[in-house]
Amino acid sequence: MQAAIHCDETPGIRAVILTGAGKMFCAGGDLKAFAGFGDTLPARLKELTAYLHAATSRFMRMDAPLIVAVNGTAAGAGFSLAVSGDLVLAAASANFTMAYTAAGLSPDGSSSYFLPRLIGLRRTQELMLTNRRLDAAAALDWGLVTEIVPDEQLLPAATTLAQKLADGPTRAHGVVKRLLIDSYGNGPETQMELEARGIAAMAGTEDGREGIAAFLAKRAPRFTGK
Repeated sequence: MQAAIHCDETPGIRAVILTGAGKMFCAGGDLKAFAGFGDTLPARLKELTAYLHAATSRFMRMDAPLIVAVNGTAAGAGFSLAVSGDLVLAAASANFTMAYTAAGLSPDGSSSYFLPRLIGLRRTQELMLTNRRLDAAAALDWGLVTEIVPDEQLLPAATTLAQKLADGPTRAHGVVKRLLIDSYGNGPETQMELEARGIAAMAGTEDGREGIAAFLAKRAPRFTGK
């Protein structure tokens, strides 16, 4: 949660990489710890998901694009985190499984929001009810990830992509992110009104003026994120 707040509230951050350490991206909740909570587990899970969901929401709506670099297994909440990224790079060895119902639990972390929109209801039902494990190739084929890269190239590829995005118009990136998220609940007129307000606002920014000037001068733009 603190990392998400920092990324959202720090103006100089113009792209963010989220990845795992070691052999796994994220295996989700610690079931041994859950067992130790005893009768307090339901209350503990409400607290844990409050932090997880607040962090996910921050990442979704901040201006800086979120690049998720999936190394190894993404299971449970790790799966949810992986698919919530704006761009998702998967190592060739990456694999994905919901895993929740295998432990008698139900999904959290935004997966019930993102998955039907990314891959459709029928495939989402399959993943959530059967806990089917997808390898990186299947995840790409289904539309869960943006690109597959060799394991040893995952972080360099994510860093290169992050730098490219960080050199771009950060505030415009934020408008793009929020337009796409909001489109799920809006009718066409509401969405077009948001588009109109967004492009008008961006035209008045330093990056908007720079982008237009660079196009007219036939040179590369020098965006500052302002």
